[in-house]
Amino acid sequence: QVQLVESGGGLVQPGGSLRLSCTASGNIASVGDTRWYRQAPGKEREFVARLSSGGHTTYADSVKGRFTISRDNYKKMVYLQMNSLKPEDTAVYYCNADILESRWSSRWGQGTQVTVSS
Repeated sequence: QVQLVESGGGLVQPGGSLRLSCTASGNIASVGDTRWYRQAPGKEREFVARLSSGGHTTYADSVKGRFTISRDNYKKMVYLQMNSLKPEDTAVYYCNADILESRWSSRWGQGTQVTVSS
């Protein structure tokens, strides 16, 4: 059973930093594109960042220049470095990845809470 598990969330003051991690486990043949999404209370889930299997990155305008997505293919881990955090970054952050087992499928983690508040 393939699982994605996020960690690294927490409470941070405005202007602070956090690094989220996402670990993929199970019978994984390959990991394709990886993404981070977030969902704030009362709002729809929104795209944050994407890292393609070829190394191309895409960011939401709201996080450009502050967030960085990266991955360690050997460890099957994806990271989201978040700097200069703002209260509006408060949300549950979800990892999403295209996983190859016997076929490709899109998998989601359970989410990790990030709260930016003084």
